[in-house]
Formats: sequence, C-alpha cells, structure tokens
Amino acid sequence: MNQSTSLHSLGIGIATRNSRDEIIEVYYPLVLRDPNSELVEALRSCCAYEGGNVHSVVSEAQLTQLLSSPFVAADKALNALLRQLNESTQDVCAMFISEDSAPSSVPEVYLKLHLLSHRLCKPHSLNLTGAFGVLQNVAWTNQGAIDLADLPARQLQARLKGELLEVMSVDKFPKMSNYVVPKGVRIAHTARVRLGAYLGEGTTIMHEGFVNFNAGTEGPAMIEGRISAGVMIGSGSDLGGGCSTMGTLSGGGTEIISVGKDCLIGANSGIGFPLGDRCIVEAGLYVTAGTKVLVLDNANQVVGTMKARELSNKSDLLFRRNSITGAVECKANKTAIALNEELHTHN
Repeated sequence: MNQSTSLHSLGIGIATRNSRDEIIEVYYPLVLRDPNSELVEALRSCCAYEGGNVHSVVSEAQLTQLLSSPFVAADKALNALLRQLNESTQDVCAMFISEDSAPSSVPEVYLKLHLLSHRLCKPHSLNLTGAFGVLQNVAWTNQGAIDLADLPARQLQARLKGELLEVMSVDKFPKMSNYVVPKGVRIAHTARVRLGAYLGEGTTIMHEGFVNFNAGTEGPAMIEGRISAGVMIGSGSDLGGGCSTMGTLSGGGTEIISVGKDCLIGANSGIGFPLGDRCIVEAGLYVTAGTKVLVLDNANQVVGTMKARELSNKSDLLFRRNSITGAVECKANKTAIALNEELHTHN
C-alpha cells in the first residue's frame, strides 16, 4: 500500500516504565517538526509504522536497520545519536504524530510538551485536549521518575544500600530543565518552569517566577510572577514579584489571556483579561474580566464605566486604584516601559 511519508512531528527518545510495564515519561533527545520524508520512510520500514498517532518501542535490531539506511548514514549527528540510543538499557521509543489531534498516550503528550519547550511550536498551536488526564501523577526523584505505587519499595531499596531517594516533587508535569534548556534564557529556580513552557530568547525567570505548560514568553521578558497555563507574554514585558495571570485551567474560562509587548504588571497585581501593548497594571491591583472600571480622560475626569473585558487587547492603558475611593480607574498610559538591556543581552 502506498502511504504518505509526511508527518506532523516525530520524536525518538528513552522511556521510563513502572512495575506494571506502563510508560510514565519519555525524554526525547530527537524532536522534529515536519520531519524529513526520507527519515520517516526509513522509520516506517524498520518499525512497521502504518500511520496514525502511535508510539513504538524500537528494538536493537530495528535501530541497527535504521542506522544502515542511506539517509541516516549520511547525517553524522543523527547517526551518532542513534548509535548512543542503541546502547540504552531502557526502552527506546519512537513517537509518530500524523495529525494534531487530542493526545491519547503518555509518549504523545511528552512529544508535544517537548515541541513547545524546543520552540518548534507555540502555545495554542497544538491540540493538548485531555493531556492532563492522560498523564500519571509521578514522584520526581534524584533517581528519575517513579510511579507512586512503586515509590515505597524504591525508597526501602535505597535505604538498604545506605542511600537516600530524594523526592523533589509529586506532579504530573516535570520541570522543563531536566528535558530542555532553550538557548538564551535564565531560570533562577528551575522547578518553577514546567515542561511544555515556551520561553523566548532573552527571557529571565526570577526565583518566584512560574511558567506553566502551553504558556510562556515571546522574547525578552522579566518574569517574577506567575504565567498560568495558556497565557502568552509579549516581548519586552515585565511581570512583577508575586503577580498573577489568570489561566484557562482554573477559573479563567475559555478566553485566552495574554499580555502584549512592553507591558508592566506590578508586584502582587494580576489580570483576568488580555492586555494590549504598552499597558501598566498598578502594583497590588487585581483586575478580573468583570471588574468595573472608571475610564478617565486626560484631565482625570470620568467619561464612562465599563467592565475590564471591554478593554481587552487595547493598548497604551494604565490601570490603577484610586486610593481615596477604592475605584479601579483606567487612563491613557504615557510612560514607556523598557527592560534593562544589560540584564538580557548576555543570557
């Protein structure tokens, strides 16, 4: 049968299994978007791939066959990587994605998270519907990912050897830096950036900053607050310490929250609606989509009242709270926000 050799994406990596022989995580050293048709054809032949979104455990014999294909033999970097994988004591897993549909397996979710963190796909460009339910809750330890049901036995084994099995977190998503470290970023506390985060070059994540999966920054940014799932921050913007952006996973509804270019969200403030470019939210002020906002003219006179969602994606706005009346006010922002270039030039 003549089958198409085109794929949406492809990953070849190393899988971790639990005691029930289930794959609980995959590290992909090879991640490709729109992979070369010759490589796809070579993999199709050695792995008996017949189409669809499926993963396959690649045996030593299959890897040897793949290494003998003309395309792989001619690509020195790919050849060297596959030879290393052929020495793995754990399962080598190939994940084929023919179309971007809702993921149905752990290897598929992990490949999509890798695509995001490698900057090969941007947040909201991949179908991640149901991904949270596909993944298992896992203990992330100094000996790698361990199924929670297997954890007591592994802890005992370590103690019997006089060792300590340290559990750093119990979560469905691992930290990004154990899988991907994008070029040109600084991350002060790596546990606060999940795999599947998209960090544009020039991004700095300070100690209290947090970036969820399917969210991130377009380019240079100073992040000292929370970027929730689904939220994208424009280049040149600054999220102050303790600030929050309302995501789509927990209370943010279905509207995509975003922050435009050159914005400042002050310390301990937050937003629940999308900001345009060059906007400022005063420190300590949380503006939800339903917040009633007094709109001021250049003479600070009230010209109208509206909900914050009606100002979605509007640029050059300053949101502040009147310290006397407590009312939330909005007026034209005449202050340009410029990040300290010295902080971002040498990432």
